[in-house]
Amino acid sequence: MLKTSLTVATALVATLSFATHAQADHQHDHDHDAHSHEQAHSHDDQIYKGYFEDSQIKNRPLSDWEGDWQSVYPLLIEGKLAPVMEKKAETDDKTAEEYTAYYTTGYATDVDRIEIKGDMVTFHRKEGSFTGQYEDDGYEVLTYSKGNRGVRYIFEKVSGDDEAPGYIQFSDHRIFPSKADHYHLYWGGDRAAVLEELTNWPTYYPAELSADDIVSEMLAH
Repeated sequence: MLKTSLTVATALVATLSFATHAQADHQHDHDHDAHSHEQAHSHDDQIYKGYFEDSQIKNRPLSDWEGDWQSVYPLLIEGKLAPVMEKKAETDDKTAEEYTAYYTTGYATDVDRIEIKGDMVTFHRKEGSFTGQYEDDGYEVLTYSKGNRGVRYIFEKVSGDDEAPGYIQFSDHRIFPSKADHYHLYWGGDRAAVLEELTNWPTYYPAELSADDIVSEMLAH
């Protein structure tokens, strides 16, 4: 009977010891996962802010921007992005009104909707729409006055309507293949001249998002 009790007690201690080690290993895994997630998030934040190595930049297909997109310019003009401007003013030396003026210049465009499907890009204006077929023309890295950088992914028109621009250049704070959640688009007939444009950057979000959805997305950055 004593032998049996000792055996049971020994087994219980071993079980408790194993459970303790298992819990510790499980907690370590969670801690490691959390640390890895934090590192990845910090890494992505740095890229979003424009700090990255050339070796991190990869080519991207036009499909990264595929979808139906709306311009945020009308929302700004209608005052629906006011919470975003007010939030920015809380952490900087500009007022909400100054931010609104800055983004009014940046977002300004008469192309209120863009559809991208395959290699076809359709631009919508109030007066009508026009479409171009585009192919990859590489990317260019720009260095800004603050020392951070950005990547313009460039596509050249190979056929389509005369009104469709000869070049379109995407900038979305990403530097390797990944689906865009919004983007700034630059366009024109001269590749080099479009690269020099830094003050006007029409910005597009998914067409299905409401104004409140877009405000939430902007505040999250």
